[in-house]
Amino acid sequence: MTDKKLDFRVNYKNLKIFDEFNTREIKFPIVLSSPHSGTLFPPEFLQNSILTEKELRTSEDSFVSEIVQKASDAGIPLISMNIPRTFVDVNRDKIETDNKMFFDIPHNSEDVGSRRCRVGLGVIHRIVYQNKSIYDGLLSSQEVAERIKNVYDPYHKRLKQLVDKCVRKFGFCLLIDCHSMPSIICNIMNETKPLDFCLCTLFDESCPTQMSEFLSKCLETKGYRVEFNRPYAGAYIAFNYCQPRKNIYTLQIEINRSLYMNEKTFKKNSHFQKISTDVCESIVGLANFLLDFKK
Repeated sequence: MTDKKLDFRVNYKNLKIFDEFNTREIKFPIVLSSPHSGTLFPPEFLQNSILTEKELRTSEDSFVSEIVQKASDAGIPLISMNIPRTFVDVNRDKIETDNKMFFDIPHNSEDVGSRRCRVGLGVIHRIVYQNKSIYDGLLSSQEVAERIKNVYDPYHKRLKQLVDKCVRKFGFCLLIDCHSMPSIICNIMNETKPLDFCLCTLFDESCPTQMSEFLSKCLETKGYRVEFNRPYAGAYIAFNYCQPRKNIYTLQIEINRSLYMNEKTFKKNSHFQKISTDVCESIVGLANFLLDFKK
């Protein structure tokens, strides 16, 4: 990255930050979140990136919110981010910033970010898949602060409201954070059959095992291979929203992208509807199971 200054501002007035579905009447003690399926790129961001829109999309969880839509239609609230994670990643702590990315912060300032931040995948991404740089210069920390204020904070404010609403009605809530994973990771992990789903439970810390095992069995009954916490154990939303003492639990689900799409063309394949139906039936099955969980 050069010392070139990328001093631009984004007009947020016409950007719909997220969509929400079936949030008025909650029928089950579950909230669905899809933080990485957004495709609405701010034009100012595209103009200041050295990557094409297609290259930027390699980081997204394509179609995930659409995959779980039928489960939401059954009475489960869903919040889905419209803004891509390459612009701001709501599945990171807002303090996970790399000060070396900014021209108006001393380069010797202490970074407080995680390992993901240091490799370029903090709340503001420096790279995309295959280690391609997003920018050819340095950003303004003030512009990034506006991303946090106008995109990151509203998403988490609404997500928290939905979780709290669920707890008030049912006494507890399971937040399912929905993601997809590159097939290359799924293919190299196993020796015989590629991984289809990963259920991330922070190594059995984020929710009672009855919840995660029920969902796993639903998917396995449909013929899928499911692993727990391999290759992912959970990220910021799964960790930050998990509060067992307040009866708030989390479960992150990762879907092998090759099951439902062509990863090179970003097109759905012929199995998309079946995958969506199987995932939604499994989630709704879990939702009905949870109605009796506390009784």
